[in-house]
Amino acid sequence: MLKTRIQQRFAALREAGELGIVAYLTAGDPSLDATLEFVLALADAGADVMELGVPFSDPLADGPTIQRASERALKSGTTLAGVLDLVRRIRKTSEVPLVLFSYFNPILQMGIEKFASAAEAAGADGVLATDLTLEESEDYRRVLRAHHLDAIFLGAPTSTDERLAKIANCSSGFLYLISRTGVTGAKDTLPDDLPALLRRARAASKLPLAVGFGISLPGHVSLLGGLADAAVVGSALVAEIANATESGARASSIDAAAAALRLKVRALKQAALGGLSRREVAP
Repeated sequence: MLKTRIQQRFAALREAGELGIVAYLTAGDPSLDATLEFVLALADAGADVMELGVPFSDPLADGPTIQRASERALKSGTTLAGVLDLVRRIRKTSEVPLVLFSYFNPILQMGIEKFASAAEAAGADGVLATDLTLEESEDYRRVLRAHHLDAIFLGAPTSTDERLAKIANCSSGFLYLISRTGVTGAKDTLPDDLPALLRRARAASKLPLAVGFGISLPGHVSLLGGLADAAVVGSALVAEIANATESGARASSIDAAAAALRLKVRALKQAALGGLSRREVAP
């Protein structure tokens, strides 16, 4: 099987000893046209992988920032089919690796085979179905694999070593580690037990490790250098969009949001380059 763009990007990061930046946006907030502009701005600023959140009416794993973004996206008429079309539009000008981040219900409603076929044709590289358990995922993983899509799963601080190994065995592309239990959202500090989780995950898997939930500051990214392979930044970016478009989604507001996102990711990327390299830390 040919390597996906995700696998290629993480291989390049590992070769360079660099920490990657995975940037999350809620697709359709405030519109799909705006999301296209934001994705291209973030890719230009150095985001290594983009996660496109499919808006859902009951986003239980998300904190208030992304919940409100999901509400705005649904209000603007965003659907899973619309997000897949957005992927096609992104692919006209960018090769940035793309992950579809969705609750399982929209995928199930479309049909797993139809969804995977459409995602592959559009140019997506991987899928993270946030509320799908490993035990219920066998058919889903088989179909994604047949369509050359990485199946990405979540590991948590509460996951046992045995569970982490099982999650890793079912995953491809990278292993997404939740830095803390609870919902998404920017935090001031990283949990004290995060290094231990990363060491346990590293022992359980050779997959790249991406850490999300609460990553928002350059200092967070610097601390992850040498421990993880990537930092996932979501709520902090979504908040920039909300702030810039609070008075309406005018062209000037969209441009301001894109500029703010570009600055944010450049600062995070600079912090990633300035932190410890994977080469400086024993595996």
